[in-house]
Amino acid sequence: MKVVEIFYSLQGEGRNQGRPCLFVRLGGCNLHCRWCDTGYARNGGTEQTLDAVIEQIWRVNPPYVCITGGEPLQQVEELEPLLVSLHKRGIVVDIETNGTIDFARCQPYATICMDVKCPSSGEKSDLALLARIRPEDSVKFVVGDLEDLAYAGEVMDTHRIAGEIFVSPVWGAAYPPITHYILAHHLPVRFQLQLHKIIGVK
Repeated sequence: MKVVEIFYSLQGEGRNQGRPCLFVRLGGCNLHCRWCDTGYARNGGTEQTLDAVIEQIWRVNPPYVCITGGEPLQQVEELEPLLVSLHKRGIVVDIETNGTIDFARCQPYATICMDVKCPSSGEKSDLALLARIRPEDSVKFVVGDLEDLAYAGEVMDTHRIAGEIFVSPVWGAAYPPITHYILAHHLPVRFQLQLHKIIGVK
């Protein structure tokens, strides 16, 4: 398993925002988003055995783990045994994914946060995967402008999404126009800033 870093911090996004969390960041990504803030994970990382990763996790013994990237599902064959081990131990697990790889085999052991790529990213997610989102999962639109918000609204209008939906501005974007658009168009979302960047933690 190619691992970029394992670190303990506060969850900055999603349904568990603000909770202490152990992050396992896996290396490699199949996309090149224009505003990516973890570009170092695209080609970075070192090979670690499953036992080595589990040992590092048990050292912290966290109640909550987030598997992120990069795109962690590129390593789903290696990832699944880790998820099984964490699940047996009663650890809550989130997986952050870019919505291009089927995540169904991970859902018995983890909740999914699917990042739907908007036009400003320069990339596209597989919208057919939205049908696999359960009430305990979530969907995130990272938006840089009003065009992104219009796209998010179109996706929500044309796809049934069972989980909670978040809108998160690209770091440094102008927030007022985004919030005004959400209110004016009655988007069924939760607006959310990246807490970890605001408070200055990893």
